[in-house]
Amino acid sequence: MLKIPVSVLVVIHSADLHVLLIERADAPGFWQSVTGSQEYSAEGRIEALRETAIREVREETGLDADAYLLSDWQMCNRFEIFPRWRHRYAPDVSFNNEHVFGLMLPSPRVVELAAREHLNQIWLPWEQAADKCFSWSNAAAIRRLPVIATPA
Repeated sequence: MLKIPVSVLVVIHSADLHVLLIERADAPGFWQSVTGSQEYSAEGRIEALRETAIREVREETGLDADAYLLSDWQMCNRFEIFPRWRHRYAPDVSFNNEHVFGLMLPSPRVVELAAREHLNQIWLPWEQAADKCFSWSNAAAIRRLPVIATPA
């Protein structure tokens, strides 16, 4: 089945603003936050963005997002899909809309990576995590973390 060009980016972070990054198995050296596309339910409806975020966090890290603070950052990035991954979409699709969420854990912890999707994990202070991301939209989201995650 072809992918839907609407995805979520979930920045998993600790209360002290360390960020979990995971290394892609299909692109070693590419570090990112949890990300994934919306899918169709068994009933044929497209899942809600929050459902996508919860599912992707569970699939990629083993974490239950409902056990922590999952927040919709009300950010949406539109970007061109890298040619190397465009075959996953309909032939006329070249752009994706990515919706950003944050998931705050009390402190950094080791997660259970999906072996087919990711090779390694690392927790870094938010500034270093932003610099390590291959995706501009992921880096931009992480750079907003101190403003979003710190109450005014």
